[in-house]
Amino acid sequence: MNYTKCWLDYKKLPEEKIRSSYSHPVLLASGEIAETAAKEYQMAMKEMLGESVEVCYEIMEEPSVCMEVDPEYSFPEEKVKNQSEVILNQSFVIYEEEESVIISGRTEEALLQGVFAFLRMVQLDNLWENLPYCCIPSMPLRMMNHWDDMDGSIERGYSGRSFFYDNYEILYNDRTEMYIRLMASIGINAIVINNVNVHEKETYLITDVYLNQVKQYADLFARYGIKLLMSVNFAAPMELGDVPVSDPLDTEVVKWWEKAVAHLYEVIPNFGGFLVKADSEGRPGPFTYGRTHADGANMLAKVLKPYGGIVVWRCFVYNCGQDWRDKKTDRARAAYDHFMDLDGTFDENVILQIKNGPMDFQVREPVSPLFGGLKKTNMMLEVQIAQEYTGQQIDLCYLIPMWKEILAFDTYGEGEGTTVDKVVSGKTYGQTNCGIAGVINTGDDENWTGNDLAAANLYGFGRLAMDTGLTAEEIATEWCRLSLSDSDDVTEVVTPMLCGSWAAYEKYNAPLGIGWMVTPHYHYGPDVDGYEYDRWGTYHRADLHGIGVDRTMKGTGYVSQYNEPWCSIYADMEQCPEELLLFFHHVPYNYRLKTGKTLIQHIYDTHFEGVEEVEKMQQQWATLKGKVPDRAFECVEERFERQLANAKEWRDRVNTYFYRKCGIPDEKNRKIYE
Repeated sequence: MNYTKCWLDYKKLPEEKIRSSYSHPVLLASGEIAETAAKEYQMAMKEMLGESVEVCYEIMEEPSVCMEVDPEYSFPEEKVKNQSEVILNQSFVIYEEEESVIISGRTEEALLQGVFAFLRMVQLDNLWENLPYCCIPSMPLRMMNHWDDMDGSIERGYSGRSFFYDNYEILYNDRTEMYIRLMASIGINAIVINNVNVHEKETYLITDVYLNQVKQYADLFARYGIKLLMSVNFAAPMELGDVPVSDPLDTEVVKWWEKAVAHLYEVIPNFGGFLVKADSEGRPGPFTYGRTHADGANMLAKVLKPYGGIVVWRCFVYNCGQDWRDKKTDRARAAYDHFMDLDGTFDENVILQIKNGPMDFQVREPVSPLFGGLKKTNMMLEVQIAQEYTGQQIDLCYLIPMWKEILAFDTYGEGEGTTVDKVVSGKTYGQTNCGIAGVINTGDDENWTGNDLAAANLYGFGRLAMDTGLTAEEIATEWCRLSLSDSDDVTEVVTPMLCGSWAAYEKYNAPLGIGWMVTPHYHYGPDVDGYEYDRWGTYHRADLHGIGVDRTMKGTGYVSQYNEPWCSIYADMEQCPEELLLFFHHVPYNYRLKTGKTLIQHIYDTHFEGVEEVEKMQQQWATLKGKVPDRAFECVEERFERQLANAKEWRDRVNTYFYRKCGIPDEKNRKIYE
């Protein structure tokens, strides 16, 4: 085995924590997923008890853990209010009955989730204080997006190569099985196995060249209650067939997809559906033929509908050939401008997958206005677990606090209280084809995520998707105790370190929401003007007077895409949240922030503070030598060395750049390179 078990590395329980019932499990359910639940129970208990456990299939007299499927189980009224049957069918409860523990799920999938939750609580030693435990998942669809290419590379991958593909061959081994166990254990119920940027050779994934091997994946996923989806190239009829166009309204194009999908489901009856990136960053799409994105998505949706398949359609659509001299064209506007007028025109089995912000996973962005605009269209929130712009799993940046802020953002779409959480969970508009997707951060590195601490983002994504009420601190502590050490000496260091890392990273990165000061294409390390005159349309507009992009009505007009009161708040420099000030306004260097500092002094101070906070984290980690596994300690130690070098480079380049722009010195007389 050349990989860690992460949070499924069950430790032996102390004798005083062992209950006799653990050794007498009963499975009162039949089916493939129920058998998986029993198998997971056996594997975990063998490690925790130090002995093999046999599963019985009938009630015994002695105390036992009973696993059952009960479609009629009645949850408390306050918990089921406004919940859909789709969500309730994913729900489970764990409770005591006389001297037994009952794990009851509405479905087999729910039972498996109940077993994983039970095992997690036993390992964390908080089972008995939490009973009865009722879980109604927050999100109907909890999906991972892989950006793995079939040559074995991973676009924006920072933890080695793909464990799905190598040299255009599909891999299947014990690591594949460990991966799907990890995903199921945190509540994932859908996985896209290939990159949204589907290149020519990757289109063959939906043909007989690979379909039987893909079926192996689909069957493995199904045993764990997970649907397999694939990214497809919108131009597949042209690339794989003899159709001269990919016009979604062309009858020959429709026939090609009907034939391809019929064969796909003949081979893989439990196939989940397609993820599509179209008309963006050079990808083909319906715009080529004067069609709308609803035309494109609905064509595929109609083809998939007879088989129960869905189309997940990304809203990452914008003009990537802009003129930097043009101050009116605004990439931030693009998704709303392209999709808002199509609200209500998408088929029911289409889900629009919308990035958390209007740009591209920056360290700080406003929430996409589409979440407050669309009312008649299924939506998914897309976040990036892979740290493309947030340190690439070299720099520590725990992202759960960011995602919590996004989910809690009030869109005012249906008045006050219309949070993103309520929109993408389906509660606001009564939808069930909705949820959250994460661009995953795994690779074939021994620890799966390059930096051991980056696994907290992976674990945290799943836990948050299952229960958005969990705090960032609770998730961090859970992950630490399950993955690193159950010692308070470790969690008391690691939990606050994780929870403060996003703020520390933001301090030495681009200031106050401006973003994009990264090395072009590579996206790690500073290059303040790297994208300033680039066709991708991402500018900070710094001059000798100030910095920031005017997105008010006098500028690009982007603020108009928000509901009130946000439109007015963002448009007013005095009311605008300061962490987003430069995203919405061009601000003079001598402008006074609410702290009393000038803008330029804030830039200087935060960049020095960011370095100091990295130094502090590095020192704190050093105290854990001998308290966490040596391999993990050495890996993170090396990453902190690289992070500190990166933070210093950010500090010196950003501060020097703006000093040269404005000529205003640091009030504290610290070294800034002229």
